[in-house]
Parts: sequence; C-alpha cells; structure tokens
Amino acid sequence: MNASPRSPAAEARPRWPWGLLAPGLLWLLLWFVWPLAALLPMSLSEPRDRFSLAVAFTGRLANYGEVIQQYAPTLLRSLQMAGLATLIALLIAYPLACWISFRGGRFKGMLLGLVVVPFFTSYLVRTIAWTTLLADQGPVLAVLRALGLAGGLESIGVLSDGRLLNTAAAVVIGLAYNMLPYLVLPLVVSLESIDSQLLEAAADLLAGGFGTFSRVIWPLSLPGLTAGVVLSLIPGMGDVVNPQFLGGPNDRMIGNAIQNLVLVQRQVPKAAALALLLMTLMTMAVLAQVRRHGSRELTAS
Repeated sequence: MNASPRSPAAEARPRWPWGLLAPGLLWLLLWFVWPLAALLPMSLSEPRDRFSLAVAFTGRLANYGEVIQQYAPTLLRSLQMAGLATLIALLIAYPLACWISFRGGRFKGMLLGLVVVPFFTSYLVRTIAWTTLLADQGPVLAVLRALGLAGGLESIGVLSDGRLLNTAAAVVIGLAYNMLPYLVLPLVVSLESIDSQLLEAAADLLAGGFGTFSRVIWPLSLPGLTAGVVLSLIPGMGDVVNPQFLGGPNDRMIGNAIQNLVLVQRQVPKAAALALLLMTLMTMAVLAQVRRHGSRELTAS
C-alpha cells in the first residue's frame, strides 16, 4: 500500500525554525530535564552515612510513603498560603492590568516599568525589606493601630499577640507582593490583545460596563489569567525565603522542609522524593487547568 502523498503546504514548510529552537531545547535538556531525571533514582536511594550527602541506590519506595505521612500537613499549609497569596495578588493585579491596558495611554510604558521595578533588586533583599515594614514598630502595624483595626485582626488570627511579623499573614503578604508582577504582565498582554471593535460593539448593543466586562473582557482575558496564576502559584508553593524571614516556626512551607532535609538532616533521598511529589502535584494541576482552558476555547469556537 502506497503512502499518502504529502501536501504541498507540508513540503513547503521551512525547517529552519527547528534550528532556532535547537539551542533552547538543548539548554532545557542539559539544565532541566537531566537534573530532574536524576532526582528519580536519588529518591529511591538511602544515605551512605549521616555526615555526607552521598547516597546508595537501593530501590527504596518507602521514602515516598514516609514523606507523605510526615509532610502532608506542611504540603497542605503550603497550598493554602500560596493559594491565598495568589488570590490577594490577583485582586490587586486584575484592576491594575485593566487600568494600564485601557487607561494608561502614553504612560503605559512607564506604568509597566514601575510594575517590574522590584525585579531590579534581589528577591532576598525585597523580602528582608518587608521585615522592616511589618516589624512591631513598623509603619504597617502603626497604621493598623491608628485605624483601630489591630483588635479585629487579632481576633481573626491575622495578628498574633499584637504582632504581624513572624506570622502566617506576613508570609502571605510577602508572597502576594512578590507574585504581583507575574500576574500583571500576562494580564496586560492578554487584555491588550482584545480587539477594540468588540468593545465598541458591546457599547453599541447597550451592554453597559458590567455586561462588557463579563461577556467580553473577562472571557478574553482568561489566557493571561491562567498564565499568571501558574507563574505565581508554582513558585509560591516552593518558596523558601518568605517563610524563613517573615514567618514563625509553625509557618514553614514545603520548600523549607526540603531545605531542612538536605542541609540539616542529610536525608537527600527523602528530599528528592518530596521534591518530585510536589512537582508531580503541581504538574497535574497545571495540566488540568490547561486542558480545561483548552476545552473552553474549543467550546467557545
């Protein structure tokens, strides 16, 4: 049986784009896929001794069961804190992105520059700066006391013994602050891709502000929203710096647990198992979100 002839369009398709992709694919293969693949045999190993990071492969599946049993509460706390921080950042980022996209005018470039200004300094420096803002004598707590909000926030668990620093709330604030640019930038790109004629058509049909937003702007901004949430939630889940400097002993997240397993307990196999477990859960969540978004686009079309 003869093979079906290739279409002229397929034969005319240039192959040079693969050459442009080759350096990036090679980089990902060497510095991402290869180290990631090395975690799998490492997670099935045992430490050679108590004083080094050397491991011996033994096929020990019990590492996964032990880390799940021991760190399930930490994993759940990490998900809660990262999810809450993403939600808070989104409530700030979405109106800001809408304002920049539709009202920024000739200042749009400057406003986007201000959004990315925090990237000009180290992540660690930005987090340490929040320790000054959230300190017992810092400006944030002073404003809350002046407004008479300290007692109410204490009753709902935001403050602890009149303190904001070294609490779960401080960790969420730090995460939300660092997530904000990752949400604003994809949203601005998605909102700016909306055809202005669609907005004019909605106005001609007397849709009103809310109708235009709910039926035009919101559905068409979902790709940027999905990308922003993914870019924010995944790093937030594995964050080490904010819990270390802004949280207390009971506010550690899964990244701190992995760090402790490697640097303190010298349990590299369990750290690898916990890292792979976290990566698997996040990958499944991302694929589910992408699949859901893709099916929604097919339904809309």
